[in-house]
Amino acid sequence: MHILITGGAGYLGSIMVPELLRAGHKVTVLDNFMYNQSSLLDCCIDPNLTIVSGDTRDKALLERLMKDVDAIFPLACLTGAPLCAKDPQAAEAIVLDAVKHILELRSKDQMIIYPTTNSGYGVGETGKHCTEETPLRPVSLYGQLKVKAEDAILNAGNGITLRLATAFGVSPRMRLDLLVNDFTYRAVNDRFIVLFEAHFKRNFIHVRSVAQAFIHSLNNFDKMKNEPYNVGLSDANLNKAELCDAIKKYVPEFYFIESDIGKDPDKRDYIVSNEKIEKTGFKPNVSLSEGIQELVKGYKIIHRNQYANI
Repeated sequence: MHILITGGAGYLGSIMVPELLRAGHKVTVLDNFMYNQSSLLDCCIDPNLTIVSGDTRDKALLERLMKDVDAIFPLACLTGAPLCAKDPQAAEAIVLDAVKHILELRSKDQMIIYPTTNSGYGVGETGKHCTEETPLRPVSLYGQLKVKAEDAILNAGNGITLRLATAFGVSPRMRLDLLVNDFTYRAVNDRFIVLFEAHFKRNFIHVRSVAQAFIHSLNNFDKMKNEPYNVGLSDANLNKAELCDAIKKYVPEFYFIESDIGKDPDKRDYIVSNEKIEKTGFKPNVSLSEGIQELVKGYKIIHRNQYANI
């Protein structure tokens, strides 16, 4: 199968592309390399990989690249609330308008698998899991744009949307701004952290399990299509204090306290059910504890905060 991945050199794409190549797929990556990343260098030996340096907002380029592909994974994104708030016009063009262009240009047979975010649930009800039937109430521009993009894909048909939990784990295009990655980095390097609104809960998923979910969706497309799916670790609906406790198991010197002064700019607070995708046979392949141990090891290599998206 031939797959076009926009943003394929990013945090997720850098894990996903080699997995797809190993599975025998032909992959075309479109990326503007805005972070000067070299994350796909080890894949360049593979004749089934094509890399195009360009922008997902370039409609003519998209049209040319989409002509002979079977599936499209639109990963290109200004990811996260802070980055979208910093440049709202670019956020709308990349997160939403580029997806609309893909939908306009594709043939009826071309599949789309799209990563949205379970941050669209906003603030949930205490003790009640958010399912795919739960109303979406995003609290950030990022969440709002991803929800609109999801609606467009599902209304167009022949697509699957994956409502991703907060990702974590090591990637060749590393990010330290993600919550588990950030907290573990601080534990390893600073040995302490001050928590704001430590009771806020969210769900988590390893970046390799996200790539696994895309491949699972591709392999089971006919029975899964035209539906949204939550993708997270069902045993990792944690608040910030609980996450710190999990990290402390592997960094015993880690000390954390909660401050009564200060607020978290990210107001997400919810727990999520991943039962729907689990019923299709998907089971995440990396646990939270395995990911934390991976990060602790990785931070022996990364010694300063050189990886972020803002």
